[in-house]
Amino acid sequence: MIKKAMILAAGFGKRVQPLTLKLPKPLLKIGNETLLSNTLKFLELLGINQVVINVHFLGDQIVDYISKNKFNLTINIIKENNKILDTGGGVLNTIDFFANDPFIIINPDTIWNAHYLKEIKLMQKIFFENKKKCLLLVVNKEKSFDRSLEGDFNLENNLINRNGKNNLNYIYTGLQIIKPNVFSDIKEKVFSINNLWDSLIINNELYALESKNDFLHVSTLNIYKSLLKKI
Repeated sequence: MIKKAMILAAGFGKRVQPLTLKLPKPLLKIGNETLLSNTLKFLELLGINQVVINVHFLGDQIVDYISKNKFNLTINIIKENNKILDTGGGVLNTIDFFANDPFIIINPDTIWNAHYLKEIKLMQKIFFENKKKCLLLVVNKEKSFDRSLEGDFNLENNLINRNGKNNLNYIYTGLQIIKPNVFSDIKEKVFSINNLWDSLIINNELYALESKNDFLHVSTLNIYKSLLKKI
């Protein structure tokens, strides 16, 4: 079972402004939980015991929040002080923490809940049985609460591709399982994890499990307000 995870929390949250001008997006509240606390508690349910969180914009607020709240996890916070490293660079900057162990990368702006547990445990089973280097949880666009989201991928025989760019039917929901060695040949410090995905896709090494859950995701200010009413 995977025991380590990384939460990507360094973004600017520009599409949720003005709420995120003075508050980092992971600290927005949904019900009684922040997006960050919801994600941390979800990781606990998964059996994760060690977490790295990267921070940049208003990062001290996240540091303070973690120090003042109790979670049954060992949490390390890595500050990207000088400049934001983007999603791929942010992970690479923390890669030594994971040694050679596979780990989960998770976005806190998805509303994770217990309905995902069975799927992600299946992801782990497939990951350890399969020779593919990386596994993403994706969902058909029809399951997305935000109907305006464009698709990221297509699936064929459970392998991800980007064929037919104007007709991509699956959305990345913000959770992947990965091994540190997929970053071994990358020299850039600042890059999107999409670049890594593209190289894996070319080599038929990006496998996906389709989620059957409704995809609730804080994508824009209007969606956030609608989610508050829904939840």
